[in-house]
Amino acid sequence: MDFRDTPEEADFRAEVRQFIATEYKSDAEPTASASQAASAGGAAAMETYKQWMRKLATKGWVAAAWPKEYGGAGMTIMQQFIFNEELAVARAPRPGGIGITMAGPTIIVYGTEEQKKQHLSGMLSGEATWCQGFSEPGSGSDLASLQTRAVRDGDDYIVNGQKIWTTGAQYSDRMILMARTDPEAPKHKGISYFLLDMKAPGVTVRPLVNMAGTSGFNEVFFDNVRVPRRDLLGEENRGWYVGATTLDFERSSIGTSIAQGQAVEDLVKAVKERLDSKLRSSDRSELAERMIEAHAARLMSYQVISMQNRGLVPNHEASAVKIYAAELNQRTQNTAIKIFGLYGQLERGDKGSVSERYAVNKGRFARTYLQAVASTIAGGTSEINRNIIATRGLGLPRD
Repeated sequence: MDFRDTPEEADFRAEVRQFIATEYKSDAEPTASASQAASAGGAAAMETYKQWMRKLATKGWVAAAWPKEYGGAGMTIMQQFIFNEELAVARAPRPGGIGITMAGPTIIVYGTEEQKKQHLSGMLSGEATWCQGFSEPGSGSDLASLQTRAVRDGDDYIVNGQKIWTTGAQYSDRMILMARTDPEAPKHKGISYFLLDMKAPGVTVRPLVNMAGTSGFNEVFFDNVRVPRRDLLGEENRGWYVGATTLDFERSSIGTSIAQGQAVEDLVKAVKERLDSKLRSSDRSELAERMIEAHAARLMSYQVISMQNRGLVPNHEASAVKIYAAELNQRTQNTAIKIFGLYGQLERGDKGSVSERYAVNKGRFARTYLQAVASTIAGGTSEINRNIIATRGLGLPRD
């Protein structure tokens, strides 16, 4: 990859950088996406996120990859990369969420004109929030074994079942839902794909509070929920292939890779403020190792974007980036707790409290340490991604 911008790319990077400097002002803790906003700060963080999305919408920059005829920015691969990179460097929220990155592109490919008119504008304006209803308690890695049923009843489908690990469901207006419509068909061929109204009678959302005390994930229950036939996306019983298209909309993970470097920088800053000369030489070496790994993660993201720019589809390469960045996140948080010990485990308490005085980095290390546990699960487990690397990348046989 040529690390230098072309003159046109340099001009675009300057434009993005200037817009962020002028329009993005927030004292809140950075949230990279809608799902992180939901997990980190609930409704207030979601509203802050939506306000920033509305500012980006004035520039037409909410849906960087969407074609212009659907309200997107129509950016080139490299423009998308530069845009996401600059937002990540500035620690500004990146446009995304299930609507922009997954539901919208899938509706553009498979949706009727009526569905496009109904749903795409809300995603672009930031007024409509979407969630993903794929995984179930017994169907995660083997998604095709899902059991949520959708039975045809006149002009409706009646949905019964349960979904789990549904990020941001408690704040969402719509869900992309995969449900079984033909239980007699082979498991990949009896599934349909719906655009479910989360306010429909019979939909119940139960937040799952994790060990960090946040509720980004949810359980969602469907009790005789009526879904109009107009909300079927694509053909009945062909939803598996629609879902496969949804999962193909991948990014280079440049934002995640940059965030890893920023996490190490924050750790180094806290060490200088609290310990400095008292830091053990072995801990200095460990910090250096984490920073080197963060740079390696960024270079791996550059490889992915370089492939995309050449018209190639990164598959096992994207899985490698995901594994590396997720496990690096855990190593970085482990290093923070190891260096600061019990002080690093303190969350920030009320003003004037002992915990406020002694908590390191405003208590964020304690929270990010707990949140990092899920990083090797969400977005595809490390085990599944290693299987992808083994079979698709190395050509090894399946078990």
